[in-house]
Order: sequence, then structure tokens, then C-alpha cells
Amino acid sequence: MSASTRELAELSGPALDTMLTPDSIVVLPVGSVEHHGAHLPLATDLIMADEMSVRAVDAAADSGLDVWRLPPLAYTKSDEHDWAPGTFWIGADDLLATLRGIGRSLARTPARTLVFLNGHGGNVAPLAIALRELRRLHGLRTFALSVAVPSAPEESGLGIHGGWGETSLMMHLRPDLVAPEHFARAIPEGLSDYRRIGFAGASVQFGWLSDDFGCGGVLGDPTRADAATGERLAADFVRLAVESFEEISRFDPAGGGA
Repeated sequence: MSASTRELAELSGPALDTMLTPDSIVVLPVGSVEHHGAHLPLATDLIMADEMSVRAVDAAADSGLDVWRLPPLAYTKSDEHDWAPGTFWIGADDLLATLRGIGRSLARTPARTLVFLNGHGGNVAPLAIALRELRRLHGLRTFALSVAVPSAPEESGLGIHGGWGETSLMMHLRPDLVAPEHFARAIPEGLSDYRRIGFAGASVQFGWLSDDFGCGGVLGDPTRADAATGERLAADFVRLAVESFEEISRFDPAGGGA
């Protein structure tokens, strides 16, 4: 199938009903509007999810996959940054209700596959719940992938918010919104010494707010960030996303392995 646009909202209703099929994959970018320190814009996670979803969907369509993109979801679960002016967030229940509504709406179209393309770590848990709920409630095939940015070795695994990887990606995507004069290392001394307690992937996770660490709401070291690294990270993600969409297109949980 070919189309002049991969933006679902740019189609008319009758055109959507004709062009989408049960094999169509619909991608919903999910971002946030939240504090990212003095060097990055509030819309960092939204920009990453939005821009990378455009590139990934276009690349997947160029490879022959039937992939479409919904407009991004901006206001999500960012309560860990509630202390910081400029953070606009909704609760987990509100986010789940919104995702249920979007899934219900998609179920009224011929498409049967929904992919969340997430740019914000605080959304991971609610999205995981939504995957199962939309599967159960509407019979949709549901998936999630994230714009994951790595930590630099100098960040001791703590570059999770406004650090080297995220800042590098933003220097590639929107350099006009990055303020290098405000780059500062924000790694709490001793936090990486705990063997069990940590962030995603640790055997013991903990509840936290972004002002718990004494670093102005940033966790990471953007001082070595650069646009060339961001360009590489973007290309790596697009390649991973296209491979993921290809697997999603033929995924069968009952067998028929890859």
C-alpha cells in the first residue's frame, strides 16, 4: 500500500476506512512536558517521541510496511517533577483513561495493531498496564517501545534525565532549544555504590522525586554531549524501530516463531 501521508489525522474519515486494513500498524507517540534542568526545554521528551516517530514510521513505510502515525500525546505522568514550575502532568488514572479511549477509538477502524512509541520513563508503567487492558477490552494487538538513550561511562549508570545521551539527541533534533552554557554535571555522590537499589533494571527499585538527589532535577552529565552523538543515536533508534515494526507485523504469540 502506498500513501502520500503516513499521518493518520491528515486522512478523511472515509479515506481512513478504505486505506487501513487489519494488518495496519498504528503508532502513538507518547511524550511529556516536564522540567529538564536549565539546559533543555520542557518539551524534551515530547520532541524526542514526536520526531523519532516521524522518522521511524517514514522509514518503515519506505521498506514496505503498512505503518501509520497518530498525533503525539503530550500530557502524561510526570508527577516526579511536580515540584518544578513548567511541569504539566496528569495522574496515572487519567493517563490510563486516555489510553483506553484512544484504544477504543482505534478499535472502530479496520486497524488492529497499536504501538506506543514512548519518550518518557515515567510513562513506562502506565503503558504496560494499557497494553494488557486494550488487548483484553478491544482485542487489539498492543506493543510499546521507547526512545531509550544510553548513559556515558562517566555517568555511572545514572544518566537518566537530562544527561549525555538525552542532551546529545536534542542537540541533533532541536539544537536551537539546547543551552550549552547551562551544562553541568549532576551525578549524586555515592548513589551508584548501592548494589541492589537503583532505577530500571535494578533488583530493588525505589520511589523518588527528581528533587531528591540535590542536583536541580537533573540526573546525568551533559557536559560531553554533542550533536554527532545525537545523530548516531537517532539513526540507531530508527533502525531498531523499523526492525521492531517488521517483527510486530508478523508476531504470533501462539507460535509460528520468527
